[in-house]
Amino acid sequence: MSGPALKHVDSHNAIHEAALIEATELTELLDRLVTENQGDKALELAFIIVEHWETRTLQHAESEEEGLYKELAAESPELKDSIISLTRDHNLLRLLVKKIKESLDAGGINDQVVQHFQALILVDQLHNQEELKLLPHH
Repeated sequence: MSGPALKHVDSHNAIHEAALIEATELTELLDRLVTENQGDKALELAFIIVEHWETRTLQHAESEEEGLYKELAAESPELKDSIISLTRDHNLLRLLVKKIKESLDAGGINDQVVQHFQALILVDQLHNQEELKLLPHH
C-alpha cells in the first residue's frame, strides 16, 4: 500500500518538483563546470547528481511501482496502458542513469554526460505531467 503522500496530488507533485528543481540546479552547475574545463570538480559533481537521481527520483519511482501503480490499476483497470507507459518512463530514467555511470567510469565527464543529465530532467518532467493526470484530485 502506498503512503498517503503518493496518492494525494498536491503532496505527490511537491515531491516531484523538489527533486526536479534540485536536479536542474545541479545540472546547470555541472554544465558550467564542464564549459569552464573544471574536470575534477565536474566529475565529483556528476557523481553527486547520479546519487541524487538514484536516492530521490528512482527510489520514489520504485515505491510508485510497488504501491501506487498497483493500487491505481486495481481500482481502475482502464488505466493499465497509462501505468505501463509511466513504468516505461521509469525504465528510461534508469537506463539513462546507468549510461551516465558507465560514461563516468569509462572516461570521466564531457558534454555528452551533461546532455544525458538534461535528458533525465526532460523525461522526468514529461513523466510527472502524465502521472499527475492519473492521481485523484481531492
